[in-house]
Amino acid sequence: MTTSLPPSVDPKELQEVLDGRWAHVRRDARENLNDRDFLPVYGESMQDARDRVTRAAKKLADSGRVGYGFPKQYGGEDDSGGSVTSIEMLAFGDLSLMVKAGVQWGLFGGALQLLGSQRQHDKYLRDVMTFDLPGCFAMTETGHGSDVQQLRTTCTYDPETQCFDLHTPHQAARKDYIGNAAKDGRMAVVFAQLITQGKNHGVHAWLVPIRNEDGTPCPGVTIGDDGAKAGLNGVDNGRLTFDHVQVPRDMLLDRYGQVAEDGTYTSLIENETRRFFTMLGTLVRGRVSVGGSAASATKLALDIAVRYGNVRRQFAAPGEEREIVINDYLVHQRKLLPALATTYGLHFAQGRLVEDMHDIQTAVHTHGQDIDEEAQRELESRAAGLKVAQTWHATRTIQMCREACGGAGYLQENRLPHLKADTDVFTTFEGDNTVLLQLVAKGLLTGYRDTFGSLDGWGRIGFIADMVRETVLERTAARALIARLIDAVPGRDDEVPMLDRGWQLKMFEFREKHALEGAIRRLRKNSTTQGMAPFDMFNDVQDHVLKTAQSHIDRVVLEAFVAGVDRTTDPDARRLLDTLCDLYALSTIEADKAWFMEHGQLTAARAKTLTGTVNQLLKDLRPHITTLVDAFAIPAGWKAAQILEEEADRQEAMAARDAEVRSEAEGDQAPGDSATDLEVAPAQ
Repeated sequence: MTTSLPPSVDPKELQEVLDGRWAHVRRDARENLNDRDFLPVYGESMQDARDRVTRAAKKLADSGRVGYGFPKQYGGEDDSGGSVTSIEMLAFGDLSLMVKAGVQWGLFGGALQLLGSQRQHDKYLRDVMTFDLPGCFAMTETGHGSDVQQLRTTCTYDPETQCFDLHTPHQAARKDYIGNAAKDGRMAVVFAQLITQGKNHGVHAWLVPIRNEDGTPCPGVTIGDDGAKAGLNGVDNGRLTFDHVQVPRDMLLDRYGQVAEDGTYTSLIENETRRFFTMLGTLVRGRVSVGGSAASATKLALDIAVRYGNVRRQFAAPGEEREIVINDYLVHQRKLLPALATTYGLHFAQGRLVEDMHDIQTAVHTHGQDIDEEAQRELESRAAGLKVAQTWHATRTIQMCREACGGAGYLQENRLPHLKADTDVFTTFEGDNTVLLQLVAKGLLTGYRDTFGSLDGWGRIGFIADMVRETVLERTAARALIARLIDAVPGRDDEVPMLDRGWQLKMFEFREKHALEGAIRRLRKNSTTQGMAPFDMFNDVQDHVLKTAQSHIDRVVLEAFVAGVDRTTDPDARRLLDTLCDLYALSTIEADKAWFMEHGQLTAARAKTLTGTVNQLLKDLRPHITTLVDAFAIPAGWKAAQILEEEADRQEAMAARDAEVRSEAEGDQAPGDSATDLEVAPAQ
């Protein structure tokens, strides 16, 4: 079995597909973000790293490349998608700078822009954009991270002073891990419970000065330093505690809730929970950026590992003098190529997510349209799911790449230890991944309940199976294509070729539907169990719920990959991407082979065929492995890995060694022997 791939593919054709709608932003970054301060410095002290990253943030602001997402009237471009794309490109450099920029212009500036008033924009937004007003995003507390709705910090309005009293009631309520707080921040967006006229109206946000011009803390503000971390040494994470700090009434970010002089609270959104999630939903750009940045770090790690695998040799084949490049070993290909395939799939899914986010936010914030709540919920769910997928993929893949480079991968000078340390926290910030998976699953369950009634109100179980498909599957732009491919699957599943795209999609869809059906059945059973507490009803099926969410994310990624292949115009690039998509689909099924066998979707014989098919795909893709990382178009100057700088010397030395081996072999040949019989295919 072979996929008949072309002998070579122009990586620029792949790059064009990957660069997508914001190709101009990517191109500008590649051409202009080449400052030494934007790259990691190995062996740097924490203080030196912080100073350098602060300096780099100011240079970035001065370059004018931080305004994509801000309004045009303040020098921005009203381009949410461009903003996320610029952060993704920045993440190829020092991730401390990416996080610093994300805090300043994504979280702090974004909260001011999306939750604040025109008056607040006029007063502060330009200084935020120029970095003349460094800021923080003070949401997380030592005792409350994921459960933002239960934050303990209070902000109580007093009509006599026309001020809010901002207070940290105990140490568990201190604001913790706050970027920009320990060194640079002069103002913070602080999230707290709004209390007025004796009533708590839930979590809101305020602009709160935390430092004076001379750098000293403002009255009532205590600033601590989180100190050394596992990574991101250039980010000055700190702790903030407030002792009855007086915050003027006009510092409330009041787009979704207003307090009058007499303390009367008003909001266009009466329901407190709905108001809370609407406020947080406007900040989804941060979560989208974290996922995209994790993907950039993953691409960089794969670029390094693939290129190293092309020059590093280990062990000679029997009867051969020359050692084999490690990328020619099947076990090495099984490490790198499925990870590359997943990285491509996630890239296409991220691209679709960014486009949808941009279009939704442009409609609301630029054109003044009402929020499409259903579209917003779907956006938030997909942002959560892809953040989970991309950050866990980064953690696994960067570790794998470190191991694939052996001892060289353990040296700081070869970048991988930095990538590993700096991305580790991505799985728990901007939402803990396990909690986010539950958010995805609850979104699926809620959508089902909203359409078909309460979980305990169904009769016939068959009704569930009949209706899941209609609820689970979003009506995306690619949905018609996906449906055609599935409908075209011929014959029985155990007779369909494994490279049939419709069969692959059908398998992913079956797993998601079955997982959701199972979760619903178990929830329904629990809801009718006498004396079972509401917490136990859900907690008892948490494993099933997480399986449902993970299956959903995998299916969304595959469909995005299929759509990406479909819009590729160059025939050679399309064939290569089509084969890579096969590898993503089949390696994902293979990784969960036991589940598919347990549920009657794979026979033992077909499971063996699956493994053989994956191995054949690896052989087919091996000649193109360098092309696949070339298409990421990461500038050489951004990689900061010594083993890549030495690659040319290695290649030259290998060429000389190979010539010597050939010469010796030719001297030993009997007349008529062919020297080519002794040759091993050279590394790319």
